[in-house]
Amino acid sequence: DVTEIEEKEEQAKQEEQIIKEQELSNLLHEKRYLKALGLAISLDRPHTVLTVVKAILKETDGKKHLEENIVRLRKDQKEAVLSFLVTWNTNSRNCHEAQAVIETLLKHEAPDSLLQYSGIKSAVESLLPYT
Repeated sequence: DVTEIEEKEEQAKQEEQIIKEQELSNLLHEKRYLKALGLAISLDRPHTVLTVVKAILKETDGKKHLEENIVRLRKDQKEAVLSFLVTWNTNSRNCHEAQAVIETLLKHEAPDSLLQYSGIKSAVESLLPYT
C-alpha cells in the first residue's frame, strides 16, 4: 500500500508551493523584481508575472527598470514570458504591459536570436492582429 507515501509526497509539494508563494510575496514587497520574475516564471504563473511587470512599470523610470530585468532573464525564461505576453496582449487592460515587454525583447535580442525561441512563429502570428 503506497497511499500513505503518496499523501506525504503531495503534502510536501503543497508545503513547498506555499513557501514559494510566500517568498514571491516577500520579493515583491522588497522590490527585488528580477528574483520575483524568475520565481513567478518557474511557478508557471502568467498572472503573477504580469503583476511583477506592472509593479516594475509603476516605479520611477519603470520602463528602464523593466528593460534591465527582462534583459537579465535566461533564454528559457524569456521564452516563457513571450508565451505569457501573447495572452496579455489580447486583453486591453494588459496590452500596454505586453507591448512594453515586446519592445524590450525586440530592442535587446538580435533577430537571429529571436528566431531560435521555441514557439516564436505562433507567438508572432498571435501578436500581429492585436499589435
